[in-house]
Amino acid sequence: MEVLASFFDTLVHADRHLADFVALYGNGIYALLFLIIFVETGLVVMPFLPGDSLLFIVGTLCGAGLLHLGTALTVMLVAAVAGNQTNYSIGRFFGPKVFQWESSRFFNREAFDRAHDFYERRGGIALILARFVPFARTFAPFVAGVTAMTRRKFTFYDISGALLWIGSVTLTGYVFGNAPVVKAHLQLIFWTMIAIPGLLLLLGFVRGKKSKA
Repeated sequence: MEVLASFFDTLVHADRHLADFVALYGNGIYALLFLIIFVETGLVVMPFLPGDSLLFIVGTLCGAGLLHLGTALTVMLVAAVAGNQTNYSIGRFFGPKVFQWESSRFFNREAFDRAHDFYERRGGIALILARFVPFARTFAPFVAGVTAMTRRKFTFYDISGALLWIGSVTLTGYVFGNAPVVKAHLQLIFWTMIAIPGLLLLLGFVRGKKSKA
């Protein structure tokens, strides 16, 4: 049990220890990056893994010459697309019966309902925006599968969202991550990166409610 607990702690806090992992495991770090991104986006029960902060720090390490930018981007992009495809397939497998599930240790009913409500009104755009919002990016592909969005349409928005998310956050870290002023305000930057798309999702949700009234 201690080994398992240590493994999950490593996954959950990987963004804090990434530089140490690079020193310890060298190129093996790319396998860890793939695993974290894939699990966070591919398993609806694992939305708490680091996403945005991990991408930013990977970009920072690339900027410092500790990781190869092209390799890191490719590995994380493939992981993000594959994760969403897996999550979508899980949603397709369970189908409408999901609407009868109650909240549990492994299923956040409230988060699912919010994602479904917004997805119903915004469709593909919601899938792209959700990439930038913790929890939403885990539930959005699952909801798309439950509601039977076609695989072709889902794949288009899946790849588009992954390119924007992986590219923008990682390259921001690559360009600015090693600047002293950025290092001094990392927490603020992370919260801002989360808040902006989150506010856009909330605005869409509120507008949808008003249009129904």
